[in-house]
Amino acid sequence: MKKERQSKIIEIVRGGVVGTQDELVDELKRSGYDVSQATISRDIKELRLQKTADAKDGYRYVLPGEQQSDGGGDLRLKSIFSQSVVKVDSAQNIVVIKTMPGLASAACAAVDGMHLDYVLGTLQGDDTGLVIVRDEASARELCTHLEAMCEG
Repeated sequence: MKKERQSKIIEIVRGGVVGTQDELVDELKRSGYDVSQATISRDIKELRLQKTADAKDGYRYVLPGEQQSDGGGDLRLKSIFSQSVVKVDSAQNIVVIKTMPGLASAACAAVDGMHLDYVLGTLQGDDTGLVIVRDEASARELCTHLEAMCEG
């Protein structure tokens, strides 16, 4: 139940402007989930949702790395990505991102924030991130894109 509820929260956050826990509770109740504000508070913490300013002088929840301040992901994450990545390479449908120690999570968050259709998911350790894509051609395309981000 928790996994399904949190998936629904992600869908709601991506699909609209939800700025308060009460609004999120209301949206979930409209979708058939009977939840309390305390449950939502824990979910927000576990999902690491962040509040960011929206275009209407209000606030909204976003997923980590999805501030969309430049129309293509958070500028700060892209900056961290370009400064922390040591090497990008691929093996079949997996792209390997080598970073300076402790920065693989930020690099993968930047990739997740791009919302590329061919990216199936990311995994990260301390200095290595793995991006699983649909096929080898997608891996080559992503490598080219990520290398270009590192150059400027």
